[in-house]
Amino acid sequence: MHVKVTTSGSRQYVQLVESFRDEVGRVKKRTVATLGRLDQIDGDLDSVIRGLMKVSGHNPLSLNPPSVTFESAKAFGDLWALTELWNNLGFNGFRTVFRSPRYSTDIEGCIRAMVFNRLCDADSKLGVLRWLETVSMPGVPDQGFTHQQLLRSMDALIEHQSAIDSVTASLLRPPHRSRSFDCLLRSHHDPNRRLISAGR
Repeated sequence: MHVKVTTSGSRQYVQLVESFRDEVGRVKKRTVATLGRLDQIDGDLDSVIRGLMKVSGHNPLSLNPPSVTFESAKAFGDLWALTELWNNLGFNGFRTVFRSPRYSTDIEGCIRAMVFNRLCDADSKLGVLRWLETVSMPGVPDQGFTHQQLLRSMDALIEHQSAIDSVTASLLRPPHRSRSFDCLLRSHHDPNRRLISAGR
């Protein structure tokens, strides 16, 4: 037994149909019930469906499932990559400048948030706050920062400009070469050096 939609003129009807064999064994179909016009079927059939499921031993399924809403996910891939780059380049050294107990705000975190915002979604400082609601940044609290905290971090940058410049200069300074490495370079470029072959 199954449901079938038949067409008669411009109208369609929903019918309950079963298969059977006639006297000579041929399979035929016959209409058990006509449930109504397809364009007029409404919730009246819900009780019939539940009743059929109940008598057949099945748990009636909800015909009106609850609506499902999807929340937008927070972006994190580019922020995590930028954080690794920030730390590997040594910019997390700014934390040493703002270790004073007078700062209750994570100044380095605020600066990092504003820098990453300029890299990912340049906007005003108020835009930073809205942007922080849509991203997940390592080391930044879920509630983000306030507008006053961002302004305070900018003031802290100005107050400690000399120390910040020193940290930045140390990051730009080429790595120190050992004396032995310099001697090796001079020996390599010395045209008068003598080669000692094996066995001499």
